Amino acid sequence: MKLSDVMSAMQLAHYAEVALLIFFAVFVGVVVHVLRRGLFEQWERARYLPLEDGPERMNPEKRGIDHG
Repeated sequence: MKLSDVMSAMQLAHYAEVALLIFFAVFVGVVVHVLRRGLFEQWERARYLPLEDGPERMNPEKRGIDHG
């Protein structure tokens, strides 16, 4: 018995179909979570996070950066 006979008898195509269904379910779950109406304020707050100065920018000595 060859390895190709064993692999073809295992019907591995089912694993790919199950993986596709799991991926699709997770994708739909993420899209539904992102588009929920109750999270509008949270997304608006997160929208401006890259523009805010955090504590790590206010005190560079704690990060080991020497500006002198």
